[in-house]
Amino acid sequence: MALVQRFGKPDIFLTMTCNPSWKEILDELGPQEEAQNRPDLIARIFRAKLEELKDELFKREIFGKVSAYVYVIEHQKRGLPHAHFLIILQRDWKIYAPESFDEIVSVEIPDKERNLHLHKTVIRHMMHGPCGVLNPSNVCMKTNGSCKNHFPKGFASNTTVGIDCFPQYRRCDNGITVKVRGKNLDNRWVVPHNPYLLAKFDCHLNVEICSTIKAVKYLYKYIYKGHDRVAFNLIPGQNIQDIDEIQQFQSARWIAPPEAMWRIYGFILNEMYPSVYSLHLHLKDQHLNETESREINDEFAVLIPEEDLMASMSLNPEQQHAYESILQKVLLNESAAFFIDGPGGTGKTFLYKALLATVRSRNLIALATASSGVAASILPGGRTAHSRFKIPLDLDKNSTCCVSK
Repeated sequence: MALVQRFGKPDIFLTMTCNPSWKEILDELGPQEEAQNRPDLIARIFRAKLEELKDELFKREIFGKVSAYVYVIEHQKRGLPHAHFLIILQRDWKIYAPESFDEIVSVEIPDKERNLHLHKTVIRHMMHGPCGVLNPSNVCMKTNGSCKNHFPKGFASNTTVGIDCFPQYRRCDNGITVKVRGKNLDNRWVVPHNPYLLAKFDCHLNVEICSTIKAVKYLYKYIYKGHDRVAFNLIPGQNIQDIDEIQQFQSARWIAPPEAMWRIYGFILNEMYPSVYSLHLHLKDQHLNETESREINDEFAVLIPEEDLMASMSLNPEQQHAYESILQKVLLNESAAFFIDGPGGTGKTFLYKALLATVRSRNLIALATASSGVAASILPGGRTAHSRFKIPLDLDKNSTCCVSK
């Protein structure tokens, strides 16, 4: 919603679904092997197609220059992944006129003589005929085609802005029909699509124009609706008198093999551009009591041993010199680095404890960090460098620390 506030309503709602018959998938299957047996192929090839689609939308800018977008990856119960995009175009590229709608979206069966490939692709992926589902064109068909509650929209010679947040696209009564699942279907049964993208990606690829601001809440809720979930309970076979509903209750979500592979590979499940950060609200001058993080609270909660507070009075001259030099920089809030060197048993840890106690007693934060767990355990509130600075265990030239703000 922050994107809408900044850039305006979404202009295009796009859904892309994986095609298990993609050539890239079939070429990698072994003899007598089916695509459903290779969830790794489905996940990897769909991601490759998704990146190619993003290049078309955001680099080649086939719909115009983009101000912002969000997309999420979902998986059907049968396992096929699909992506939902919401795209907000720049002001000069906004889509207002029905004539502009027709340049982006088509809901007509292509001429077989002029473009055989596109004709076959529309029939294969974009004809939602008698299949018992409610398609994006508000068409409800039972398996026998006898639904009395919903009928296909009538033909329209021109595209107009509909009352349901989506346009009523041009569906010419040109007499072209195709036979799908034993039924003769015309332009009224075509799902809105972009001919270029459909011909290029050869999969179900629904493209809708968001014509009014009314679509915002529905569309954002739709793409973030989350996983399919189920609540169930387990009951033993024998009859029992006492029923503990709390113990028996189970909550689960549906994860198909392709989604499992998607997560194993570490592919992203959603993306937003530009990034939006949520800011916590607080009363005036109350931000410190409320935007304190857990790490800060943990540091303030470190106990200061009484013997460490008294340690500064027992330092030898060399320790006292280091103690005063370091503490001076801390109190003046000046950056500095010091290196304390000496053989084992000469009082380095004693000096560290004195410094930590003095700094913390002044309600300041001192981060006690050591290279090993044994050394860190000696210091009050001590942690290893790997834990404190999120240093990766396996290092290479591209390794970075993942320390949050």
